[in-house]
Amino acid sequence: MRNPLSKIDALEDADSLDRIATPVRTGVHALPLGPLRDALRGRWQGHPLHPALVQTPIGAWSSAALLDLTRGNERAARLLVAAGLAGAAPAVLAGAVDFADQFPEQERVGVVHAAANTAAIAFYAASLVARGRGRSGRLLGFAGLTAATVGGVLGGHLAYRQAAGVNHSQAVAHLIDAGWHPVGAPEEFPRGRAVRRMVGEVPVLLVRDSEGTGEVHALADRCAHLSGPLSEGGVSDGCVTCPWHGSVFRLADGACVAGPSTAPQPSFDVRLNDGLVEIRLRQGQAH
Repeated sequence: MRNPLSKIDALEDADSLDRIATPVRTGVHALPLGPLRDALRGRWQGHPLHPALVQTPIGAWSSAALLDLTRGNERAARLLVAAGLAGAAPAVLAGAVDFADQFPEQERVGVVHAAANTAAIAFYAASLVARGRGRSGRLLGFAGLTAATVGGVLGGHLAYRQAAGVNHSQAVAHLIDAGWHPVGAPEEFPRGRAVRRMVGEVPVLLVRDSEGTGEVHALADRCAHLSGPLSEGGVSDGCVTCPWHGSVFRLADGACVAGPSTAPQPSFDVRLNDGLVEIRLRQGQAH
């Protein structure tokens, strides 16, 4: 029997969807959102905001469907449909912002995910209109919930199969041994330039301050957003910018200064010992 997931997997290779994904990505990037963009990404809470926002429409619409199935209070069902539509707006915007900074395979699934949710919104809007005119909007509501469920399945595929929105640096603490690790002599780290070293299985970015004492900073090299190589990014004003999607991290402590990443970058203590630069995972990040 063919695995039903194979149909979803096939979406990842459907490059015909790029004709939709590309202009959508461009349009979302062009939106004048300013600081709201990072707020919608969820950087302030340390993980994507979109999954939390979708709870309002899904919860409201599921409750309305239960009332419709049991021939419950029609006024309450109508109110729940309206609340779901109101909650869908910020959820859609947050999802669009996340969508615009993904790999092509993720964007293709994302396009279909968005289409299913758009259909759900359309069905529920029609259901609300019908209810407001004194007609039954139950069938339209059930159609909306079905579309929203399809969208939810695809959203789960994006998150748990394609790892969209997860912290891609979470495993660092489990891959690097405790204690100090030599990474080279001080002269191997030119001021203001990114240098990449391997500590066991973990690539590490090291940058020596271009001014002052020339302190060396060390972060995990793979970006928390989608594993981009930070050592190939730009270094300025005490920060490093990921070359793939533009996430900005503070070199001193790995804090995420700008998204699309929502997680900080694992950082390391640095010392000079017997003529060698040594690093260890900063306290509180080891597991």
